[in-house]
Amino acid sequence: MLITRECDYAVRIVRALAGGEKLCVNQICEMEDLTPAFVYKILKKLEKREIVKSFRGSNGGYALKTPTAELTLLDIYLSVEPDFYMIECMNPGKACARNQENSGCMVHKELCRIQSRLVEELRAHTIAEIMDSCA
Repeated sequence: MLITRECDYAVRIVRALAGGEKLCVNQICEMEDLTPAFVYKILKKLEKREIVKSFRGSNGGYALKTPTAELTLLDIYLSVEPDFYMIECMNPGKACARNQENSGCMVHKELCRIQSRLVEELRAHTIAEIMDSCA
């Protein structure tokens, strides 16, 4: 599905780290009311996509690797949900049985149009811009 709880939590993790300081998982959880097990899982995905970096050891923690001025909601969502489709039949690897010869039904075509617009909107503003507009 489109914007999962994992996507939401990933944005909240980035928001917690947006201040620029290194935070441990417990600090992130406390700031954003999240559970550690889920945060660790998401941080691994964010680290793999080079959105965050980890620091090992007794003074370890996590910090943003990609500045919020270069990061969009789409970047974050794709880091945790690489197959980012509104519905499964939009995934070329799981094409809908009702679509024939690479041409989707009218509903499928409309959802593709909407998905395209949504991707444009999620890419339109950086996290820094979004956070500045909320301040």
